[in-house]
Amino acid sequence: MNASTASAASLAPLRGLFERQQVWQGRRAPPGPGAEPTGWPELDAALPQGGWPRAALTEILLPADGVGELRLLLPTLARLTGGGQTVAVVAPPYRPYAPGWCLHGVDLARIEFIHADDRQTLWAMEQCLRSGSCVAVLGWPRAGDSRHLRRLQVAADTGQALAFVFRSDRHAGNPSPAALRLDLLTQPQPALRIRKCRGGQPPSRPMPLPAAWP
Repeated sequence: MNASTASAASLAPLRGLFERQQVWQGRRAPPGPGAEPTGWPELDAALPQGGWPRAALTEILLPADGVGELRLLLPTLARLTGGGQTVAVVAPPYRPYAPGWCLHGVDLARIEFIHADDRQTLWAMEQCLRSGSCVAVLGWPRAGDSRHLRRLQVAADTGQALAFVFRSDRHAGNPSPAALRLDLLTQPQPALRIRKCRGGQPPSRPMPLPAAWP
């Protein structure tokens, strides 16, 4: 019996098992809802879906507030608001600098700023996401755990919106249901680390950011 005959003989019993449904067969996962370009070509190239995951939660971990986290999103906000879509910004730690946003092309008439205390931030984000009236929701919750983040993920899927949550990097060791999880690093130089990304493996090294990153 040659090698090809032996191989065919060994496959015959296996084929019978499949036909009798005695062996579980994995199926290719259905494609996701796509991605929204980040406006940063290197980041898009590093992400499996080519941008921010739509209808999903993105968690951005920070060493401190005000280290350029909004600059990361300004190209996206400019494109979305320029298309007449509404974005909600919930409980920002500082008053946004309107001239800077306008300089980057953001239409402030399409931005809804929502003031909320620590207990209300997650609730306000969830309501905005579920409403279907916002294409994206940004928030800075001071409290909450993976259970609260999971509610935001479900709300983003329900409302088919982009959800961005900014949290302290002290949460880096905790589990997260976010489809995309990033670290915004400031030392020894500005960089962005992809900690988790749905649909692929994160790069092994952080991505350098411009030296003048705020």
